[in-house]
Amino acid sequence: MEFRIDSAVLTDAVAWAARVLPARSPLPVLGGLLLEAADGRLCVSGLDHEASARVEVEADTVVEGRALVLGRRLLDICKVLPRGGAELAVEGGRLSVTSGDARFGLSLLPLDDYPAAPALPEVRGLVDGDAFAAAVGQVAVAAGRDDSLPVLTGIRLALDGTTMTLAATDRYRYAVRTLEWKPEAGVEAEGADVVVPARRLTEIARSLAGPARLALDSGTLGFESAGTRATTRLLDGRLPRHDKLFALGEHALAVTGRAPLTEAVKRVAVVAEGDSPVQLAFSPTALHLQAGYEDDVASQRLPAALTGAESLTVAFNPNYLLDALTSLDAPEVHFHLLGPGQRALLTDGPEGTHRHLLMSVKPLV
Repeated sequence: MEFRIDSAVLTDAVAWAARVLPARSPLPVLGGLLLEAADGRLCVSGLDHEASARVEVEADTVVEGRALVLGRRLLDICKVLPRGGAELAVEGGRLSVTSGDARFGLSLLPLDDYPAAPALPEVRGLVDGDAFAAAVGQVAVAAGRDDSLPVLTGIRLALDGTTMTLAATDRYRYAVRTLEWKPEAGVEAEGADVVVPARRLTEIARSLAGPARLALDSGTLGFESAGTRATTRLLDGRLPRHDKLFALGEHALAVTGRAPLTEAVKRVAVVAEGDSPVQLAFSPTALHLQAGYEDDVASQRLPAALTGAESLTVAFNPNYLLDALTSLDAPEVHFHLLGPGQRALLTDGPEGTHRHLLMSVKPLV
C-alpha cells in the first residue's frame, strides 16, 4: 500500500475514526485503525465492542492495499506532521509516514485478527446534521454521569411520524428537544423509541454535515453523512417518561432575557459555597438574583415580567441552572413555575421545542 495525501486531511480523518478506540482493551488489535487505499480514496476505520467509525477522503493512490496500525500512535504522529503533503507506504513489517523532512515508522498489526466492521442498520430516513447536532448538545447536558445506572447516561431518541424527540435525565433535571426529520417512505408508521449512549451520540452528531442518513435496528444506531459512517450500540432499558412531569397544570410564568440572566447567574454565583443555591425573586416587572450567605453575598436586578402571581421566589443549583440556560438558544427564557421547592420548566418560548425541567430548592433565608 502506498498513497499521498494532504497532512491536514489525513489528521482530520484519523482523529474522526480514533474517537471510537477503547482506552484499554484485552485485544490489542482493537486499538488499531484500518487504512485502506484504493481508487483515489483513503478509508480510515476503527471500532470497539460498542461503536464503529469509518471515514473516506480523497488520496492519490500509488499502490492499493490495507494496513492496520496503532490508532492513537498514528494520531499523535499526524498532529505533528508539517503542513503540506504526506506520503504513507507499507515497507516490510511497518508503515512509513513521510512529510517534508520528517519521517516516522509504525509497526503493523495483524490484519487477520481484526474483526469485521458492523454493517450499517436499515436506513430509516434523513435528518439535518447541523440541526441534529444542536439538539443533541441541548439535551446531553442533562444526561447522567453515573455508570452504575447505565440507562441514565443515555439519550432517548424517539421517532413518531416526521417528529424526532431527544431527551435525557439524571433524575435531578430533564431536558427534551423536538425536531423535524424525513422518514423513508413506509417508515412513518413504524416509529422507534431507543436509548443511545450520550457520549457516543454527541461525538457522532458533532461530525455530521448536511443531510445525514439515520439507520436503526433493535440493537444499533447508525449515521452516514458526507463520507463518514458511524454506529453505536443501544442501551438496555427506558428513561422515565417526561409527559406527566412536564404537565404543570396551573402555574406562574416569568420571562426574562436569557443572555443577561446567564451572565448574572455566573456573576452572583462566585460567592456561593459549593452547590449552594442562587435565588431568583420575581415580581411583575423585575427579577432580583441573590447568592451567598451572611456577610458573603452578591445580588443583581434584571428586568422581567411575571404573570399568574404577585411575586414568586425560587432557588436553583447554580450549575444546573447555567446548564439549562446555555442549552437554550432563544433571546428570552420562559420560567413556568409552581412555587418554591417544586418543579420548574424552562423553555425557549410559549410553545418551545426545547424544554428543560429543574427541581427548585429551598430559597435563601
